[in-house]
Amino acid sequence: MKLTKDNIDHFFDSIHLQEILVIGDVMLDEYIEGEVSRISPEAPVPIVNVKRRKTCLGGAANVALNLRAMGALPILCGVVGEDGKGFDFLRHMEAASLPHDGIIRSEERPTTTKKRIIGNKMQLLRVDEEVDSPISPNDERRMWDNILQLLQNRPIQAIIFEDYDKGVITGSLIAKVTDWALAHDIPVCVDPKKRNFNSYRQVSLFKPNLSELSAGLDIPKSELENSEALSRHIEAFMQKSGHRMVMATLSENGLILCQYLKDGSFSSTWIPAIVRNICDVSGAGDTVISIATLGMIMGVSATQMAEMANIAGGLVCETVGVVPVDKALLEKECRQILFEEK
Repeated sequence: MKLTKDNIDHFFDSIHLQEILVIGDVMLDEYIEGEVSRISPEAPVPIVNVKRRKTCLGGAANVALNLRAMGALPILCGVVGEDGKGFDFLRHMEAASLPHDGIIRSEERPTTTKKRIIGNKMQLLRVDEEVDSPISPNDERRMWDNILQLLQNRPIQAIIFEDYDKGVITGSLIAKVTDWALAHDIPVCVDPKKRNFNSYRQVSLFKPNLSELSAGLDIPKSELENSEALSRHIEAFMQKSGHRMVMATLSENGLILCQYLKDGSFSSTWIPAIVRNICDVSGAGDTVISIATLGMIMGVSATQMAEMANIAGGLVCETVGVVPVDKALLEKECRQILFEEK
């Protein structure tokens, strides 16, 4: 499908209720915001006079929120604890109209929580509550049973692995899911971290950022700054892994899309970043993998899929905090940038 100014409306309308499985590390993001006017007499640290508290879904849940904002139906698969934070997480899922069929509660680990202390609109401190060791064999078995039941009983259009390196995604779980997906012709898209970087095989789309690519390939960033060298290393990685496409995000330098074409030739396309007023890059990667996956299952060409994901990732960077993409604004910008409509 080639997007044009005449069918882009149809594309955005057709996303409605596409079911996508999102597997990964879920967490709660807590924000404590206030004002700082003095330094503590007990230690040289600022005193924050608390004005606001906010709790929201984070981690892999942000991918689900982006998909939901676009009109799709994401089914989030992850692990929370048998604790109050786990209850809060499920309550936030219900408020966001996200089904929690794929969430298991574990007695063996707490709900991952990131607490940010913000004073005078600046982040002063982050406190993490987490266990990042691999989940137990029992919890992994429960995860796989849950995922398999969803795959067998729901019309899943794609699977996204969203890895925050907190231990929920394991090598054996990756193998089980990807083997099932390959056998049933379901696209698999991956947003990786180093621990499992080389555990994936033959996925439809592999989307690291430059730091993740450098760590996963064990190649210094300085050797990946040249576009020709970057393409060469990605091609070698794709030959080894069997991935169909690799889309590496390069921060202010946009992204690079690498793929093998139908004639067997290797293609590398650089898509430059769009100049924006960047406020906060948090969560941009979640948005990119979400929009790229939607473009893929809707049959958009690989280049246009990457261009749309690039636009969406830039859009969310214009807002402070982790926010899902605005569907109407994304469609407007796609029209302006892809088709030069005013």
